[in-house]
Amino acid sequence: MTTFVFPGQGSQFVGMSKDFYENFTIAKTTFEEIEDYTKINLKEIIFEDNKNKLNLTNYTQIAIFTASLSIFKTYQNEKDLKLDSINTMLGHSLGEYSALACSEKLSLKDCSIILKQRGELMNSAIKPNETGMAALIGLSASEVQNIIDKNNLNIQIANDNSQMQIVVSGNHINLDQSMPIFLDNKIKKFIKLNVSAAFHSNFMLEAQKDLSIEIDKLNFIQNNVNIVSNFNAKISNENLDIKESLKNQMSNKVRWTESIINLEKYGENSIIEIGPGKILSGLIKRISPNFAIKTVNSISDLDN
Repeated sequence: MTTFVFPGQGSQFVGMSKDFYENFTIAKTTFEEIEDYTKINLKEIIFEDNKNKLNLTNYTQIAIFTASLSIFKTYQNEKDLKLDSINTMLGHSLGEYSALACSEKLSLKDCSIILKQRGELMNSAIKPNETGMAALIGLSASEVQNIIDKNNLNIQIANDNSQMQIVVSGNHINLDQSMPIFLDNKIKKFIKLNVSAAFHSNFMLEAQKDLSIEIDKLNFIQNNVNIVSNFNAKISNENLDIKESLKNQMSNKVRWTESIINLEKYGENSIIEIGPGKILSGLIKRISPNFAIKTVNSISDLDN
């Protein structure tokens, strides 16, 4: 059976999913529903972005979610894809919310509203430009953690993206101080990322507490689709487990490498990436060569 994966922040671009919106009624309806739930003019932000909002966290997350949902709904309709034919879904960071909506574990309304709140909370969690993130190329999460521990670096692993790509979070002073240490310890590249804050770290704890209160109010719907949690990389169909993991997601690292390895152990061998870009497909290929991977981010992909 096929696993569907959904991208997170960093995959956005102006015009994403516009071809779906212009050519398929179900995509247009999805946009309109999410706009109605969130009271945000998402078409303007996603298709034009004249006010430069697309890269602001409080808009980026709901924008990527909307693009991903419109693409998935179209794919589902065009391929006559039944939910009970899907075994597993997962997403990277905010993509986990896309997975929850597409799997119908959460209603589109509930997921749209909670994700809007998540973006706003993460955007206001700390003063802009005090903290940030950096991508490290060349070592695994355990090797990076060993360097952090040995050198008493005041930073945290935020994303374990593959065996050769790790993202760390911290304040800018600590990130800058860590760069020469990492480069002296077999890290090939240290790349500061263009983000507003140190996501998936302790800097998000207060925002996570606030969001957890709202997540507790959500009605999770039981069905046969499994969700792989970012928080613990476990494959689960138990709504209580899925909810508790989601409540812990914001301040803890995204265990993407472990998630894909667990998918393989579970017997999955086919993956479709739904949403803007092909970032996850690239990461998955680096983690394991044993998956047949397809991306769907333009209407031409529907013919394949």
